[in-house]
Amino acid sequence: MSQNRLYPDDLSPDLSEYVGPPPIMFDETDKKISDESVKSSHELNADLPAARDIDNDPVYSYKEQRAIIHRVDRRLVVTCGLIYCFSLIDRGNLGSASIAGMTDDLNLGIEFRYSIIVLVFFPTYVLFQPPATVASRKLGPRVFLATICLLWGATEIGFGFVQKWTDMLGLRVLLGILEAGLYPSVVYLLATWYSRYDVGKRYCAFYVIGCLSLAFGGILAYGLMQMDGIQGKEGWRWIFIMEGVFTCGASFFAYFFLVDFPDKADQSWRFLNTDERDFIVRRINKDRDDAIPEPFTIKRFLKPALDIKLWILALISL
Repeated sequence: MSQNRLYPDDLSPDLSEYVGPPPIMFDETDKKISDESVKSSHELNADLPAARDIDNDPVYSYKEQRAIIHRVDRRLVVTCGLIYCFSLIDRGNLGSASIAGMTDDLNLGIEFRYSIIVLVFFPTYVLFQPPATVASRKLGPRVFLATICLLWGATEIGFGFVQKWTDMLGLRVLLGILEAGLYPSVVYLLATWYSRYDVGKRYCAFYVIGCLSLAFGGILAYGLMQMDGIQGKEGWRWIFIMEGVFTCGASFFAYFFLVDFPDKADQSWRFLNTDERDFIVRRINKDRDDAIPEPFTIKRFLKPALDIKLWILALISL
């Protein structure tokens, strides 16, 4: 075996025969300089979070910030969840009405009549969601959401007065058009108020409040069935009539308690003042710099449709 090795058996480098560049050696002075350089780098970067951290505000302390955000939660998330609750009740009460006698009174047992009435809601519900979101941006969410809530509540009352199954067919189509604007508009509205980290929790709370209808909708319908015979109307008619009245009442509540987009928050009734509005705008701009809406163009509106991930998510949701 050759004796001209770089590393002998004792693993000590044979520097006398090393012909490459000299090895780099560190002493205590070099280590001290290195530590000071790292420390200086940390000190320079310490100022970066002050410009990027959304919880670092020049006016309000962290505790005051959370208090303002929780006020937004109570006003915005709860009101939107309440409207969504009535939306789910109004679109899903056909089963309860059918049990209460609607199938026999309107002859829905013939062929696929009942299934058709259930089905026709969804095509218009899907098709009218994109233009409804644009209308919400143009009209303002408070006016838009309160208006469609009132209109679909009136439509729901109309269900209680139909005499033929074809009348109910047309009302279900109309209901799909009116309810189409609720969910996408609320999702868009919540996104404009919260940072990307915070908005997921608000989506969850909004959805949970809405899903309470799944727990109490059937109980409410059972209670309304007991009105059978009042004013000569069957119990299933009272389900539609009274739930429509409740929805119309919720629309008036929404008109006063819903809030517009952050840049107009100080115009909402008994809500944020100008300084608090500016804080929300600053916070959103720190997070993604889009608190002030851009001018609407059809090209910008349709551009996300080119993202293949959206289509994949849509297929998964099916």
